[in-house]
Amino acid sequence: MKLKNTIGAALLGAMAVLLGAGAQAQERWWPAAVKDMSGKAPVALQYQPGEKATKPWRICALFPHMKDTIWLAVNYGIVEEARRQGVAVTIYQAGGYENLPRQLSQFDDCMAAGFDALVVGAISEAGLARKFREAEKAGKPVIAVLNPVDKAPTASKVFADNVVMGESTGSFLAQHVAGKQTNIVALPGPAGSGWAEQFAQGLKKAVAANKHLRLVDEKFGDTGVAVQLRLVQNALQANPDLNVLWGNATMIEGAIGALREANRKDVLLIAEYENQAMLDALKSGQILGFATQYPVLQGRIAVDLAIKALQKEKVPSFVAPVPAMVTTSTLPSINTSLVLAPASFQAVYSVAAPAK
Repeated sequence: MKLKNTIGAALLGAMAVLLGAGAQAQERWWPAAVKDMSGKAPVALQYQPGEKATKPWRICALFPHMKDTIWLAVNYGIVEEARRQGVAVTIYQAGGYENLPRQLSQFDDCMAAGFDALVVGAISEAGLARKFREAEKAGKPVIAVLNPVDKAPTASKVFADNVVMGESTGSFLAQHVAGKQTNIVALPGPAGSGWAEQFAQGLKKAVAANKHLRLVDEKFGDTGVAVQLRLVQNALQANPDLNVLWGNATMIEGAIGALREANRKDVLLIAEYENQAMLDALKSGQILGFATQYPVLQGRIAVDLAIKALQKEKVPSFVAPVPAMVTTSTLPSINTSLVLAPASFQAVYSVAAPAK
């Protein structure tokens, strides 16, 4: 998909139908503008969830971690939709992208405990593929959420086009620097996660389309604070002529302080995706912007897809929220209740189905 420098305007137009009255967004979040990616070509779709599940299904959800507010947002979406539709959810988190064995064990626990369906934020598609096949054979629908899954069998999946998100941030950067030669260091996230590589692929497409952008270094690493801060510090030392640090939200959080300590006011920051810290940093002028994939919306849709699959209703095999570039100029038009959990929300690991 080749996007030109008009991507910002195009994405803003596409996201407009996602916007709604903030007061209603907590409960009536639909219809939601997404793309049905089930066929050869994307099809625009106004997603409509069910009103209530036909029975109190039991859903098991697996997260890579709960270290940042993007997964907290997915948690919020899953919890709220489970409560709205009257199903039970139990959520496990593996503690980080380095903990694939733990997520595999948690998947086994979900299967052994007799859950009806699984919603999975996969640490690694290759690592989870065999488990997905086991669930399919056992007749338990698997819904992939947020993290991309390409070939492993799923009943459905919901995640944004990370390549588009990466390219949109790069195209916005190209417009912002207005032809000035710009050296970028990219820190996309964990190698092997799939999403980090896709974000980086999108940035590289924007760099290739704008000769004044130059990618001088690229480093992958877990999204833990210590790992990302070390990568930032190394990048600053190894690339004294860099102008932009681009990449995952945890890296940006660490970079804000690292740049202050190094007195590097010349370095711009841009995030490939959102979390609460990125929103706060945008409002305070510490970053140029970020791309959003609507993680709250993804959590809600994932639960609804699981319910529909259990009820033998027809579901798209792949639903993709329409990403948007969030900057100081676009922020007023973004429905943030589909992006982040309320500030007062704390992680919830269990939702009981309502008593009969």
